[in-house]
Amino acid sequence: MTQAGAHLLVVDDDADMLRLLTMRLAAAGYRVSTATSAEAALTQVDIERPQLVLSDVRLPGRDGLALFDDIRARHPSLPVILLTAHGTIPDAVEATERGVFTYLTKPFDGKALLDKIAQALALSAPAPTAQRAGENTWQADIISRSSRMAETLAEARMIAQSDASVMLRGESGTGKEMLAQAIHRASSRAGHPFIAVNCGAIPEALLESELFGHMKGAFTDAVANHKGLFQAAEGGTLLLDEIGDMPLALQIKLLRVLQERVVRPLGSSQSIPVNVRIISATHTDLDAAMADGQFRTDLYYRLNVVTLTLPPLSERREDIPLLANHFLVKLAAKYGKRLSGFAPEALKALATAAWPGNVRQLYNVVEQVCALTTTPLIPLALIQRALRAPSVQVLSLAEARQRFEREYLVDLLKLTDGNVADAARLADRNRTEFYRLMQKHGLTPGHFKADI
Repeated sequence: MTQAGAHLLVVDDDADMLRLLTMRLAAAGYRVSTATSAEAALTQVDIERPQLVLSDVRLPGRDGLALFDDIRARHPSLPVILLTAHGTIPDAVEATERGVFTYLTKPFDGKALLDKIAQALALSAPAPTAQRAGENTWQADIISRSSRMAETLAEARMIAQSDASVMLRGESGTGKEMLAQAIHRASSRAGHPFIAVNCGAIPEALLESELFGHMKGAFTDAVANHKGLFQAAEGGTLLLDEIGDMPLALQIKLLRVLQERVVRPLGSSQSIPVNVRIISATHTDLDAAMADGQFRTDLYYRLNVVTLTLPPLSERREDIPLLANHFLVKLAAKYGKRLSGFAPEALKALATAAWPGNVRQLYNVVEQVCALTTTPLIPLALIQRALRAPSVQVLSLAEARQRFEREYLVDLLKLTDGNVADAARLADRNRTEFYRLMQKHGLTPGHFKADI
């Protein structure tokens, strides 16, 4: 699939070859400029900014390889394709190792040339203009040009006009929370809160209080009234992420809330009306969970009024260069680096990788290479290293310590049923210090009592 109207610069000192290439590319819908020397080509690149350069290796004076080196130095993300005779194949092979997108030997197949040009343009194209211009602000955070995503977003926009509960399905890391936010922004609730809660990340003992709230004195350490997330999202949208991980006992209470549109905080005898749109998300097989008795069928049908399925990244590969470059811009600012893009061969490696962790894994890989690169252009070697290693979220040491510390405290309080003295003893800390740590992480021992 070609990019209609893309601007190509063709460089060759053979007038007949130049005419033939120009006719063939123009017939395919491209806008073509020509040059007969490396020096003239460089001038045109600087002035006209073409989207791709197609050059013969043999040129008068400075050859096509020298031209490529100059283009790489000035415009590192501009793709270059070389045309070579059999005698210069070794040079062309070396050039691809240095970053030329590809080379074709003369006489070349016309279809192969058009295919390679289309691939190079797809890998280096900018984000769609309409999206950059902000015409679709509701979906502005979703970077895509794929037809699969376009269909999903069109459905999402229609669904947003109703108040129906939505179930988002898709593999982990495909962007379900981002799609939920887009639905919220496209709805009449956009002026009210959007709140997301991961049902699998909050300890079971805390989840009910987090969702529905509690009253002062409802349990040990409940020293004040606490609004739950349903009340906090009043008028807006509540995303219940990883809904398949919700405990069965809490599923019953959630079903009652959805049926009656009221919540009753822990320790309260009064119900509070709530007006919230529910979006739920899961990467697990809820049909299997229902068959195993791990997920309530009546709750499933209450949540699953409309279903949207996000495609995995492997089924929207045309989005990989867009996403990678988008993440690069964001992360360059985070790490205080002046980064100009990916080497063409590095971008090819990203575009052809497996991506079992989807967009989240791509983000983590780009963050790793941004943190490690010592050059403005991300090289292939760094991408290969990041893809070979397990893809991890890059955290500062302080952030990693914070995360570990909270998880460690939660595990200890679970183990001791909220007994602070026992938990402090296991942690080899005095009670005062342990209370201070719990306060720092917003934990209350009463939530972990066995009778809650």
